Amino acid sequence: MNARPTLAAVLIVKNEADNLAACLATLDWVDEVVILDSGSTDATATIAQASGARFFVNSDWPGFGKQRQIAQSYVQSDWVLWVDADERVTPELKTSIETVLAKPRVNTVYSVPRLSWVFGRFIRHCGWYPDRVLRLYPKTLTGYNDALVHEKVHLNKGVKVKKLKGDLLHYTYRDLEHYLVKSAGYASAWAEQRQAKGKSSSISQGITHALGCFIKMYFVKAGFLDGKQGFLLSVLSAHSTFVKYADLWIKTKTQPPTA
Repeated sequence: MNARPTLAAVLIVKNEADNLAACLATLDWVDEVVILDSGSTDATATIAQASGARFFVNSDWPGFGKQRQIAQSYVQSDWVLWVDADERVTPELKTSIETVLAKPRVNTVYSVPRLSWVFGRFIRHCGWYPDRVLRLYPKTLTGYNDALVHEKVHLNKGVKVKKLKGDLLHYTYRDLEHYLVKSAGYASAWAEQRQAKGKSSSISQGITHALGCFIKMYFVKAGFLDGKQGFLLSVLSAHSTFVKYADLWIKTKTQPPTA
C-alpha cells in the first residue's frame, strides 16, 4: 500500500500580523507550512516562527508569479496547497483535500471555491462566487507563471482540473482605505505588465470598460442581491477598472515636460 503523499501549505506574505494566526489555525493538519515574506515590518515573522512554519524572506519583490515560484522552491512535501493570509480553510474543504490525497489522480490539479467577505457580508453574487481558483497540485507537476499580478498556475497539455467541495473563506478588505490601496497596487502592476508587452490605452477605453464592469457585476451577475455591499463592490470594481486603463494611458501616452 502506497503511503499518503505529504502536503505543504504555502503562503507569500507581507505585514499580515492581523491575519496570519487565524489563517494558520485552519492549517494545523498539513505536514508542512512554508511562508515566504517580502519584507514585513510588523509581527508577521514572529507569528510565523512561533507557529512552527518554515519561514523565509525575499524582500527584493519580483512580482506575484515569481515570488510564488520562489516559495514553492522551498517546499519539501509532495503536494502544494496555496493559501493567502486573509483566507481560511473550512472543515469541508479540509475533508475534500484529504480525500484527494488518500487516492491522488495522475496529471490532475484542483480548484477550490472561494467565498469572500466584503464590508460586512459574504458576497455570493457579483460574479464573485464560487470564484474557483487553482490551489492544490503535486509539486513536481506544475507551478505559477511569471506574471507580476493576476498570476496563474501553468496548465500543460493533458493536465485535468477537478473541483473540490468546501469553501475557502476570503476576508478581503479591512476597510475602504485598504481596498483602495490594494486596488491601486494591482492597477499599477497590471499597467506595467501591459506596457512591457507594448500595449497602450485611452481614457475612453477606461470609461467603456468601467461601465461594462458595473453593468456585468450589478445586473448580469445579480450583484443587487448582495444588498448595499453588492452595489458598493460593483461601483468600486468599476472604479478600479477605470484606474488601471487610465494608469496605462498615463504610462504610455503622456510625457514629462522638457527642461
